[in-house]
Amino acid sequence: MTKLENPVLMATIGGAQGLRGEVRAKAYTADPTALGDYGHLHSMDGRSFEILEIREMKNVVVVRFRGINDRNAAEALNGLELYIERDNLPDEELEDDEFYYADLEGLEARDDQGVSYGTVTGVFDFGAGDLLELKGPGKRPVLIPFSEASVLEIDLEAGTLLIDPLAAGLVDDPEELSKFTPDKPKKKK
Repeated sequence: MTKLENPVLMATIGGAQGLRGEVRAKAYTADPTALGDYGHLHSMDGRSFEILEIREMKNVVVVRFRGINDRNAAEALNGLELYIERDNLPDEELEDDEFYYADLEGLEARDDQGVSYGTVTGVFDFGAGDLLELKGPGKRPVLIPFSEASVLEIDLEAGTLLIDPLAAGLVDDPEELSKFTPDKPKKKK
């Protein structure tokens, strides 16, 4: 049983494929067939999975794991999410302006005046572009576009994002920026 300190979701297992214990899986890697390059995959219940074979099939990969040898065992894995430890991701391959989405969670979103708009609690893609979920104390979560216009700078070492609240849709009028404080929500007219 392995408990991950900083898990990163790598794949979600779908249905069984064939009779030999293979499963279809949705890989969240740039190259879906590279899923096995990160070492053993882990479920949140502590199980570890070693990939023996992997191949692409349309928009999923077909995977055979060690110890999963028949269709019944494969069907039991349906819906299981597989993770790796964040430290297993290769940082040396990243460019200066590249990062992993997992590294964004926990960063504080601030504007150029130092006003905090909350902390990044999730990164989502519903098909129309990436969104950051911001949650401030006592506030409901808000989604902002993860674009160059909305997110001006990412400083992982300082733990902050520099955002443009107008471009991010957090304020409607530039004059409202001077009135906004993190403790007092703006009033509707």
